Amino acid sequence: MLSVRGLTKIYPGPVTALNGIDLDVASGMFGLLGPNGAGKSTFMKILAGLLEPTSGTATLDGADILADPESLWPRLGYLPQEFGFYPHLSGEAMLAHLLALKGVETSGGRKKLAAALLERVNLSFAARRSIKGYSGGMRQRLGIAQAIAGNPRFLIVDEPTAGLDPEERARFLDLLTEIASDVVVVLSTHIVDDVSDVCQGMAILVNGTLQCEGNPRTLLESLPGTIWSKSVTREELEGCRQNHAVLGTRWQSGRLVVHILNRDRPAEGFEPVSQDLRDLYFHTISNATKSA
Repeated sequence: MLSVRGLTKIYPGPVTALNGIDLDVASGMFGLLGPNGAGKSTFMKILAGLLEPTSGTATLDGADILADPESLWPRLGYLPQEFGFYPHLSGEAMLAHLLALKGVETSGGRKKLAAALLERVNLSFAARRSIKGYSGGMRQRLGIAQAIAGNPRFLIVDEPTAGLDPEERARFLDLLTEIASDVVVVLSTHIVDDVSDVCQGMAILVNGTLQCEGNPRTLLESLPGTIWSKSVTREELEGCRQNHAVLGTRWQSGRLVVHILNRDRPAEGFEPVSQDLRDLYFHTISNATKSA
């Protein structure tokens, strides 16, 4: 269990990046959603021991990971948003180098371990290929290979599917869910569908403040009303914004569709639809912005 209490980070200015975060995360996939600048990466770096908080505590299975971050590192897997590789090296050589830097030891040797990790992330076919020829998804899988070396108890992945095509995204998320059976996995992202697809728990962070957290289905049921949908023109959209609590818009089969939140049926041809995590996300961000 990861337990965070009162976690705060204030940068000079002052700029409050995190404002008293309280959060409990059990084994499995946990999604941390939020727009760019919400404080997600700051949160991840603090938990990884790369940044000191202004105040607060964080424990993993009862051990204080902020007071002694070096004791955490052997149990930590970390894939940051920007992970640098030496493009001229092969995947096999790069991974062996990273294992040496991490101090991961194995009775069979690092080369054998690197081969086993590449097989686990489905990169054996490209083990001797130069990384400069890897696709974005292949680079992410190589990143997760180094992150899971040493069988970590706690795995942090920051915006891992940004820029991936649908097939690579699905393959990467499948790999994460396989790893998460007995590992605390925190997936930080602004892609709502990632959390909707694979996470048993989630939280939404806006402007450094935790706005809600819990099981995605339970949080959806807490929306104060029914979601109504209607196909509109761009000209009609402005009228909707003036008359209704608009959650957001989306394109469906070439049509602009608006979603609103209302307790009663609107009169203008709206139809009820099942709420999804995007509705909750936009509702939460809208409320946070209004109260800021």
